[in-house]
Formats: sequence, C-alpha cells, structure tokens
Amino acid sequence: MENQNHSPLQGKRIAITRARSQASVMRRALEELGAEVTEIPTIEIRDPASWEALDDAIRRLKEFDFLLVTSVNGASKFLDRLRVSGRDVAALRHLEIGAIGPATAAELAKAGVTVHFVPREYRAEGLLAALGDRDLRGKSFLIPRAKLARDLVPRVLRERASRVEVVEAYETVTPILSTAEVDRLLTPRPDMMTFTSSSTASHFAELVGRERISGVLVGVALASIGPVTSTTIRQLGLPVALEASESTIPGLVRAIAEYFAPPQADRR
Repeated sequence: MENQNHSPLQGKRIAITRARSQASVMRRALEELGAEVTEIPTIEIRDPASWEALDDAIRRLKEFDFLLVTSVNGASKFLDRLRVSGRDVAALRHLEIGAIGPATAAELAKAGVTVHFVPREYRAEGLLAALGDRDLRGKSFLIPRAKLARDLVPRVLRERASRVEVVEAYETVTPILSTAEVDRLLTPRPDMMTFTSSSTASHFAELVGRERISGVLVGVALASIGPVTSTTIRQLGLPVALEASESTIPGLVRAIAEYFAPPQADRR
C-alpha cells in the first residue's frame, strides 16, 4: 500500500507526444509517479524560412506599445533574435509584456524580462481578457509566434482599433517517423496518450493516417492540456478522457495522477 501511495501511476504506460527537445520535463514528472513513459514526438520545432520579418520588427521595437508572447518557443526564439540583433532586454523596457502562461513567463523572466500580465486562463481568450476593457485604440502590438496559429487575438485587437503585427518566430512540422515505427512505439498499447497542443494532436493524425487513428487508439485514454487542444482531438473523431484544469505541464501531470487514482475507500 505504501508503494501505491508514493507511485500513483505504477504499472501505467503513458505515451507523450511533445517535441523530443521538450519532452524531458514531462517524462521525468510522470516517471517519478511510477509511470512507464514512451515518447512519440509528433512535432518538430524549426526556424522560420526567413528571419527577415522578425528581425525587422526587432529593429522597430520603439514603434510598439505591447509585446504578446503566446508560447515558450515564441519566447525563446524572440530572445535569440534579440541577441543576434545586438540588443538586450533593455530594449523591451518601454513595452507592456503579456505571456500566455507561467511557463512562457518563466522563459522571459529567465532572461531578465519583466512580464506585466499572465492571464488566469492560459490561452488566447485569456490574454484578451487580461487586457480588460482598456482603450486600445491606436496601440501597437507585436506578436512573435508560430507560422500557423489561431487568429483570435490579432483579429479581436484589430476590431478594437489596435495595430497588430504578427511575425513568424518558428514553425512546427511533422517529424519523419514511419507508420511502422509509430506502431512499434504503441506496442504494447499505452493506457494513456497525452496531447499538449493542437499541433501534437493533428500531427499525430498525420503520422498514423486519419483513417487509422481510431483503430490505433482503441482502449487508449486521451489526455488534453486544455480546451483548445480538446477541440482539436474531438475534431479528429476521438474522445477526450481528461482535460487539465490548469493548462500547464504540471497541471496535466496532476490531472493524470488524479485520473488513475483509486476511488476513496468507504470509511464508514
């Protein structure tokens, strides 16, 4: 009984689909809870085809009032290009900076960047809510982000008469992984598979083939990091077994541990 209390995921096999370079933190957290973890990297983070747009925006930082950073990758790539440009974080002092969640804020803070707001809800809708009902007419926003991303934030800000410049800081692509290799990684079949973004889910579907995906995941509980990812999973015709109440890696790990926790014994 003592071992179960300390290892709530003992005997559970969990597949994680993060990029290989980002899987270690989640893997370690799940293994510490007793899980056997297999990695099926469904996304690969790549530099954009050209840095021209981002570098140009960095040269014109004085033109912007806000910097909105919507992912850890966006933060790290932006900071890299800031350094390449010969500037440091002092060039950001005039900006009001918003980060989509605590991991993104931590990535910026690590470089000495002051983050002014992090939304309660760690997604695009949360960022908009954090801006509140302030008058944004004529304000200028810089948003460095993935090549393909939701257009909600730029669209709503433009509707509020702001100037918005979205620049590509990175792109996510499906890694080269054969169907046979994916099948091997799914043998024996995991108890659960985690998806930490819409991209991890849609790229997994590309890897296995949309016509095969339901069969491949029979009996596998699907864990989602948040509502946007859950929507993508359902659009693939798959059920979501659990959605983290806090859209972070620690939040997802907690939700997984709770999902597999045995029911409370009746103490009457």
